Amino acid sequence: MTGMTVAELLTDSFNRIHDVVHTVLDDLSAEDLAARLDPQANSIAWLVWHLTRVQDDHVAALADTKQVWHTGGWMEQFGLPFDEAAIGYGQSAMDVGEVRPSSPELLTGYHDAVHDATSAFVGELRDRDLERVIDEKWDPPVTVGTRLISVVSDDLQHAGQAALIRGILERAR
Repeated sequence: MTGMTVAELLTDSFNRIHDVVHTVLDDLSAEDLAARLDPQANSIAWLVWHLTRVQDDHVAALADTKQVWHTGGWMEQFGLPFDEAAIGYGQSAMDVGEVRPSSPELLTGYHDAVHDATSAFVGELRDRDLERVIDEKWDPPVTVGTRLISVVSDDLQHAGQAALIRGILERAR
């Protein structure tokens, strides 16, 4: 048996995020999606929206494509009162409360579309592609590989936070 390729490794990583997102969102009510453990806390809806927006934004930039948020009509479907480029960074507690989808299907639909775009991009990557410098403002400069690992790390953390909130809500019933 041979080792994993870069494409296989990254595909597996993003598949794991996708699986956690679906597990977290399965059969949740709109009330559960918007629930917050305290007034400053993130909701499941915001966490999944944010992790998906970051993935969409960052992978589209790496692939030199347009974001699914814009091309798939997701911005209009969500109808959020944010700038069209918003991905969640620096948002206030009030902004978090604005992400209130009527059902988990809106979130899974957007996440699935981003996952498909991500899978298409990472599925074609080769070792040498990871070395391409994309941001020289940092020391060391940021490469494609560094950016993708950052997305995987952030997405898994936020998906785990959403899973924790779901577990707390289920135990409280």
